[in-house]
Amino acid sequence: MGRIVSRGAGAVSGMIGGAIAGAIFKRIWKFAVGKDDAPQATSDEYGWREVLVAAAIQGAIFGTVRAVIDRVAVRSMHRATGK
Repeated sequence: MGRIVSRGAGAVSGMIGGAIAGAIFKRIWKFAVGKDDAPQATSDEYGWREVLVAAAIQGAIFGTVRAVIDRVAVRSMHRATGK
């Protein structure tokens, strides 16, 4: 039963984390570049540099948000169960 709850909580926290990270990335990109949308890898109107910079920033933000959420979840589970 504990594994089911843990997996469910992990899935929900992953979705919430993705939404938070996406919102943070959009704000940072708009502030830094002044455009609403980041370049897509499949778009011909952007060069390699713009696409790779956007991907690197987005990856760093998603990784950081995921680490924060995972850390909070582990600490909460530890407090709740003592394990």
